[in-house]
Amino acid sequence: MKVITVKQPFASLIAEGLKEYEFRTWRTKYRGKILIHAGKSIDKLAMQKFACYNLDYPTGCIIAIADLSDCIKIESEERKFLEEKNPLVYSGVIKHPEWQGYGFKLENVQKVQEIYLNGKLSLWDFEGDIKLK
Repeated sequence: MKVITVKQPFASLIAEGLKEYEFRTWRTKYRGKILIHAGKSIDKLAMQKFACYNLDYPTGCIIAIADLSDCIKIESEERKFLEEKNPLVYSGVIKHPEWQGYGFKLENVQKVQEIYLNGKLSLWDFEGDIKLK
């Protein structure tokens, strides 16, 4: 199954259903099931920003499964849509109009029992068993 490694706190925001788009500078044609791996690195400023959610932020493990259903180019119309959807979660993309990239639409997110392993760049493959929480 395909996996994407995401920094904390963003991986936990995805696992909780608070963040429906993951942003990258590259696009993907892949559609289907994808595992969310919480990387070992942490964005400390973002951790402070999202402290209000009072979430757990495990690192170095797979924490959720989702459907990657779309990959959209982030332009002015998409920025406006995201700002209206959730200004707290998407403000990083909204406040940097010079940033160019893509949003991976994640749907049907479910938490899984954590599986500890090292992450990788880009989309990568995992061949183990997944158990829902």
